Amino acid sequence: MPEGRLATTVDEVVAAVEAIGPAAVKAQVLVGGRGKAGGIRFAENRAEAETVAKAILGMDLKGHLVKQVYVEQKLEVEAEYYLSVTVDRSARKPLIMASAKGGVEIEDVAERDLVRRHVDLSFGLPAYLCREIAAEMGLVGDEAKQVAKIVGQLYDVFRRTDAELVEINPLVRCAGRIIAADARLNIDDSALFRRGDLPMVEEGTALEKKVHAIGLAYVELDGDVAIMANGAGMSMATLDAVQHFGGKPANFLDAGGGASVEPTAQAIEVLIEMKPKVILINIFGGITRCDDVARAITQVKESRGIPVPLVVRLVGTNEEAGIEILKQQGIQAYRDMDQAAEEAVRLSRGGA
Repeated sequence: MPEGRLATTVDEVVAAVEAIGPAAVKAQVLVGGRGKAGGIRFAENRAEAETVAKAILGMDLKGHLVKQVYVEQKLEVEAEYYLSVTVDRSARKPLIMASAKGGVEIEDVAERDLVRRHVDLSFGLPAYLCREIAAEMGLVGDEAKQVAKIVGQLYDVFRRTDAELVEINPLVRCAGRIIAADARLNIDDSALFRRGDLPMVEEGTALEKKVHAIGLAYVELDGDVAIMANGAGMSMATLDAVQHFGGKPANFLDAGGGASVEPTAQAIEVLIEMKPKVILINIFGGITRCDDVARAITQVKESRGIPVPLVVRLVGTNEEAGIEILKQQGIQAYRDMDQAAEEAVRLSRGGA
């Protein structure tokens, strides 16, 4: 790895560049593509370090405020490679991916330029497989030996840390040495209970955290049709239906199966707080009871009001009772998801 220092002020950046020499100043935020967004810049001397520090510290980078940077030794790069270990859920095995074309998002690398190798958990990662990966990348001699060794080390990190992803991009060659110029480590949330040695990073917006506290799965998006459905599959299908009819979902909200009246009412109140153009509730009741959902809607309507158009689709357990409850509130319930989604999109565009 190249020499580097963490810095939170302009003076600290300047001091780091003076100590290290020509350096890359990297914004420390939880997003990819920092370089293209202006979050990674180079400084050769004190004056440039001051200019770069003022430009990056405090900038908004893809919705994240840059509060600190990593000042890292500038490398004279001769070649860039890609290397990662992740989880292939279809194969139920760790997957090593490598490419002689690094330095870009892995999605931008052509399939023909990717080396993929699964690891059999019964046997682990044998040394010959590491050598084969390096050879398929087109590497030879000492360079191939160095990369093969790093493949083994990276897999060891992957296993020891319960990772979902360990990535070096780019892995670079500098004067015959192979160096990790940048890296990413994502830990499996399900393993965090035994990873007390690792620093925790809180993610999510204030609204996302509020809904998670209720016990529901929620992700904010950038549309204007607020959505609640029961079940992850149903929620995704609802988002797809809204997009199919030309609308833009404002969120993903899985109310889950069997949610009682109160949590459902709280979830609806969250949707109202988003100030969307329309709210779409799509329920296919199995464990979830349609009459409970209808009572939750009624509770919110009577206690605080619903200031935007509301479209409801109710099908399943206690369907007739739920429809009757909504009817008494002057709310029509659809039985067809496509019709409900199409109506929600129409209303989001200012339809009467």
